Amino acid sequence: MSSAVERFDDKARDAFDRIGQNEVYVGELQRHRVYTRFLHWMVALFFFLALFSGFGIYLPWLFRWFTPIFGGGPLARALHPWFGLGFVIFFGLQALNWIAPMTWTPADTRWMRNLSNTVSGKEKMEPPDTGFFNGGQKAQFWEIVGGSVVYLITGIILWAGARTFGRWAVAVSYILHDISAVIMLGGIFIHIYLSTIGEPGTFRAMIRGAVSEAWAWTFHPAWYKEVTGRDPVEACEEARKRGFIARP
Repeated sequence: MSSAVERFDDKARDAFDRIGQNEVYVGELQRHRVYTRFLHWMVALFFFLALFSGFGIYLPWLFRWFTPIFGGGPLARALHPWFGLGFVIFFGLQALNWIAPMTWTPADTRWMRNLSNTVSGKEKMEPPDTGFFNGGQKAQFWEIVGGSVVYLITGIILWAGARTFGRWAVAVSYILHDISAVIMLGGIFIHIYLSTIGEPGTFRAMIRGAVSEAWAWTFHPAWYKEVTGRDPVEACEEARKRGFIARP
């Protein structure tokens, strides 16, 4: 199974690399290839389309101004499940793309235990064993995996309606669908903050596919050491001695 997924991923990466570009300049490292970036933005697109159309459906008294974007209430209601299905499909492909680096490790458990120091800014660099993704990123990834499963099951029930699954199943599905949406929306807000203000330089990784070496040794030191063979702390100190301000 894993080898089949890896072969599929390799073919997809190669195909998208022939279409797009991976721009990596001196002092940078390649972070995400074209295929990964494509999946990321398609997931984001369908998530927000499903979110905004859903707001107009479930809270029309507050978000009725969303529905004209989709051609009115009836059309927004008709499009919403298709947007949700698009989100699940593209995130499913992204999950296959990231299944290996998102595997939970003891380093991620230690990262979560050290979360208060990370959030408070007491530690300028992430723990030395932080790899390609940290524990927080992996936790959010698996939360979205669970949320997508809930979306898919409850969405099918709501789409088919009470005649197929019964009124109780539809009523419970409404609740679970909404709770999952609220949890995921909260996670998306955190994701947007960290990818822009919280960890400067992260957004570049999903635009050009590259990050600065300073970003790598600051936020993902174990990954930096893996791809460069250099000690992240020593690299940071060497940059400071040369008078380079090591900004991510």
